[in-house]
Amino acid sequence: MEETDDGSKRYQEPENQLVPLRQFAKAFDYEIAAEYVDRASGGDGNRPQFKQMFKDAFQMKFQGVIVWRIDRFSREGISSTLAYIERLKSSRVWLKSMSESWLDTKDANMSELILSILAWAASEERRKISERTKAGIKRLKAIGQWKGGRPKKGGVGNEPRNDAGQTNAPLIG
Repeated sequence: MEETDDGSKRYQEPENQLVPLRQFAKAFDYEIAAEYVDRASGGDGNRPQFKQMFKDAFQMKFQGVIVWRIDRFSREGISSTLAYIERLKSSRVWLKSMSESWLDTKDANMSELILSILAWAASEERRKISERTKAGIKRLKAIGQWKGGRPKKGGVGNEPRNDAGQTNAPLIG
């Protein structure tokens, strides 16, 4: 668990996903070449470890990438997510999701339609989070309690803040 500035706990500790991902890799006899962990939104393609993963893929340092779920890989929308997958494929690197058994680009029958739909769903979730945040800011401005910056967890009235997307899950190649 990660402690935030206000002392509250956040359950987006990467180790919560790393441990089962390591076990998953072991079950398939995959050697873990590297772990790429960013503490940033999957909606940001400029995450340092995410970028490093692509550099390493291009240099053929590994054959595949295992993700917790596709939304942990990217929430940038259909075109960006598919472009990332194509970049991996062009380097002869496959992508496999631990939580979504149908997502395995080693399988030649993998449907681009299914990938498109899930990338869209991840993008929609990011959009919804943004809408909720903007609505909360607007409400706080209306009652004169908005001071700028990032809203604190709980906000006014202790409404729970949705932290989805703030910690990117690990990628294992």
